[in-house]
Amino acid sequence: MAREIKTGEIVALKKIRMDNEREGFPITAIREIKILKKLHHENVIKLKEIVTSPDGNKYKGGIYMVFEYMDHDLTGLADRPGMRFSVAQIKCYMRQLLTGLHYCHVNQVLHRDIKGSNLLIDNEGNLKLADFGLARSFSNDHNGNLTNRVITLWYRPPELLLGTTKYGPAVDMWSVGCIFAELLHGKPIFPGKDEPEQLNKIFDICGAPEESNWPGVSKIPWYNNFKPTRQLKRRLREVYKHFDRHALELLDRMLTLDPSQRISAKDALDAEYFWTDPLPCDPKSLPKYESSHEFQTKKKRQQQRQHEETAKRQKLQHQQQHNRLPPIQQTGQGHSQMRPGPNQQPMHSSQPPVAAGPSHHYAKPRPSGGPSRYPQGGNPVASGGYSHANRGQGGGGYSGSGAYPPQGRGAPPYGSSGGPSGGPRGGVGGYGVGAPNYPQGGGQYGSSGTGRGNRNQQYGWQQ
Repeated sequence: MAREIKTGEIVALKKIRMDNEREGFPITAIREIKILKKLHHENVIKLKEIVTSPDGNKYKGGIYMVFEYMDHDLTGLADRPGMRFSVAQIKCYMRQLLTGLHYCHVNQVLHRDIKGSNLLIDNEGNLKLADFGLARSFSNDHNGNLTNRVITLWYRPPELLLGTTKYGPAVDMWSVGCIFAELLHGKPIFPGKDEPEQLNKIFDICGAPEESNWPGVSKIPWYNNFKPTRQLKRRLREVYKHFDRHALELLDRMLTLDPSQRISAKDALDAEYFWTDPLPCDPKSLPKYESSHEFQTKKKRQQQRQHEETAKRQKLQHQQQHNRLPPIQQTGQGHSQMRPGPNQQPMHSSQPPVAAGPSHHYAKPRPSGGPSRYPQGGNPVASGGYSHANRGQGGGGYSGSGAYPPQGRGAPPYGSSGGPSGGPRGGVGGYGVGAPNYPQGGGQYGSSGTGRGNRNQQYGWQQ
């Protein structure tokens, strides 16, 4: 975009790329300028002049095509949040598109790149065909060999996808049909990722091409490579049965597989669709919108997508950090969350801390006067508990401060003989055999504590 110094008029600039040209001015640019100089119509973009950058400018040596400035393109306008075109508005845009295209075809020019971003609209509601970079003059006999690598994929007709090099205005009419369906449906109807997928999407809606519905199709170069492996019926009217009857009839004729049977721009302008209520509105009566082009809306969508991804990533990181926090200790659980340090204390306990004795991996500080760890009269050995009678008295790594109250369990758990065979567990490791589990002389658990001493020696425990 630029401003003309003398008149103050806002204009649009299109730079002619010279980067890869070794043979002078690019032939595609020459062709585009020649075609635009020949076309003069209210629905075709106007080429004002060709300019070059002055020597003292940072754009030195640049060559630009100067066009009239248009506020929107159809894709940018349709992508505005909450935008939904009325029936009269769609008819207004479609009639202008067909009028401009009919003028091009009468002057034997194929556009070959009809899509939403190449249909420019100003704030007066006027629609104009733009970007004739792929345009080409054609002959009425269609005998010239033309490239099939034209037209943006979503709007490319099946004859080009199948490899034909002999074609005419019908290729533009297929693109117009895709635009028409997109305006009615609210989104593209054939959004393929590559040529095979594009053909599959077309055949799924428009049916499989055969000699019966498209004479000569089997002679197109790539037909045998891409022909469907199963029978596909045309179901365009079924899929879009919610469209207006006259709109569906016109769309059906635009998206005909056989290009020789496809409706022309002139006949489309005379279709019943444009002569029934609501009639196409006057362009000047259309609402005015803030400037919007495809590259702007695409940039906004990318930014919005980046914001959403960033927010999702931050939320995920927050959840992971939250999940890494240790759980809060609940009353009655076996293990409490401990503070690091020599005198470990529960972090979430409301009970007063107590002094800890020598370090032992079984040791847990308990308040004096708290509840008993084992029920009265229980068997701590059988229940996987501790096996020393004098807890808190300096043996086995228990606190000497009396952290555990007396349990009333009598004598130590090993027998009175003092040897390794005097109790259920001998000093040589494993479980002893031969002697009774519990001797009779010292009550239920015997009367001697020497068995504990041997156990300390066996496992290297401190005395």
